[in-house]
Amino acid sequence: MKRVLLKLSGEALAGEKKTGFDEPTVMKVAMQVKTLVDQGMEVGIVIGGGNFWRGRSSENIDRTKADQIGMLATVMNCIYVSEIFRAAGMKTAVMTPFACGAFTELFSKDRVKECFASKTVTFFAGGTGHPYFSTDTATVLRAIEIEADVILLAKSIDGVYDSDPKDNPDAKKFDEISIQEVIDRKLGVVDMTASILCMEQKMPMLVFGLNEENSIVNTVSGAFHGTKVTVD
Repeated sequence: MKRVLLKLSGEALAGEKKTGFDEPTVMKVAMQVKTLVDQGMEVGIVIGGGNFWRGRSSENIDRTKADQIGMLATVMNCIYVSEIFRAAGMKTAVMTPFACGAFTELFSKDRVKECFASKTVTFFAGGTGHPYFSTDTATVLRAIEIEADVILLAKSIDGVYDSDPKDNPDAKKFDEISIQEVIDRKLGVVDMTASILCMEQKMPMLVFGLNEENSIVNTVSGAFHGTKVTVD
């Protein structure tokens, strides 16, 4: 792997608090990413906004406005996490598909290439910039645009199961599964729009548990304990 797109959930970054940020958790992620950067890997990152806001759970707010609030939640997450990364000794950039004054810069593939050439970890905040598209879809879209080798999908569970392991103690974990089967069985690894985009553009995913010790480094170094989602 030369270039990867890492997707982090906002809830995972909140740790046991479930909302806001848990700085020790974020620092652990930062130190793992630094290991990858020091090894010469180019890293892009998308972060969800669930530790602040889940627009779809609101019944009293217009969906477009709710999704816009969610986009801003991802901007806050990326600015915060990028600063922790800087404290860990990395260079960072935060890009959005819409103007945020001096807080971020506008997404540009050419600018991303410049960042990667200078070993700058690049955060893609603000989703796609449009309502009705999740950060799952933004993750796949950015991975395709920057020509990533793979999406690293860090989740609260350690892979893809045939049913929710929280509800079914007998749920079966897959070591490998095709994106077509994920779609056919509606397994919800990422949402349907993102799944179809992965299938059409042949973007593979490695799904793993963020809470496992050194899970990000292990995933890219071959000591992988999650699920490989194939596209061939």
